[in-house]
Amino acid sequence: MTDAPTPTPPALPDRLSVDPRSPHHVAAVFERDIGIRFNGKERFDVEEYCLSEGWIKVPAGKTLDRKGRPLLITLKGQVEAFYK
Repeated sequence: MTDAPTPTPPALPDRLSVDPRSPHHVAAVFERDIGIRFNGKERFDVEEYCLSEGWIKVPAGKTLDRKGRPLLITLKGQVEAFYK
């Protein structure tokens, strides 16, 4: 029984979005689970992040925009992205 080496995942980009229509969406990154730590706490509702600028975008409750997508608010702080 030979174990094939697992391929290394791509490095996490500086800016990443969950929305496939976004120019910051990288499908190869989403093949593995990603974690986002914001100000020391892990967040599970992050739609987009930027490490260098220190912000995340999260849904604002159940509010939707006119196209039916969640309305996002930007929170600033210390952002850390990692593979689980």
